[in-house]
Amino acid sequence: MPSRPTARPTMSGREVLSLTLDRVGDLPEPCATCIFWELDPVLAARAMREGDPELDKEAWLSAALLEWGSVGRIAYVDDQPAGYLTYAPPRLVPRAAAFPTAPVGADAILLMTARVLPEFQGQGLGRMLVQGAAKDVMRRGIRAMEAFGQRRVGTEEGAQMRSCIVPADYLSAVGFKTVRDHKQFPRMRLDLRTALSWREDMEQVVERLIAQVRAPVLTTGQRA
Repeated sequence: MPSRPTARPTMSGREVLSLTLDRVGDLPEPCATCIFWELDPVLAARAMREGDPELDKEAWLSAALLEWGSVGRIAYVDDQPAGYLTYAPPRLVPRAAAFPTAPVGADAILLMTARVLPEFQGQGLGRMLVQGAAKDVMRRGIRAMEAFGQRRVGTEEGAQMRSCIVPADYLSAVGFKTVRDHKQFPRMRLDLRTALSWREDMEQVVERLIAQVRAPVLTTGQRA
């Protein structure tokens, strides 16, 4: 397993940094070892039963960093991890192919998941994370972000999946438009220039969006 530094330079105030191998341990538990997006459903279930999810997570992140670069952002408040957001080209996200509204557009990045810890909500971190991701991927020539939204359903599986996927109504509230509809998992799209031009009065909407992505439910093969 890759070694992690024992200390990081002290920060003050609020800061959003790239997700790297050095910082993967700063993801909130159990997200640091979650492989919902990183493996296809069959391999994820097998890894949960027989493997080492933490090692699988770090192996995926290492490969993604080498092939494409940063695939996430972590927000810190006074040196404390406070929230995160992950995204990647769809070709690097095996789980994406399992959705009924796949594939993601060839010109778009896939928003995987995002979360701000409860004690840090209401401080504008959600907007900072989304705008940080937008700036990062636009520098690489990408102009759109897509996501598989989650509509609430009454099944047990739906409740588990809500732990891993951003709710469709909140995606819609911040400007995502449906490009392929579905009763449970619509595929939605955002022009990243819209995210960069959000006014401060959008901050509460984005915060509510991020807050709705709850801590993952620990069930075999269904972790976020």
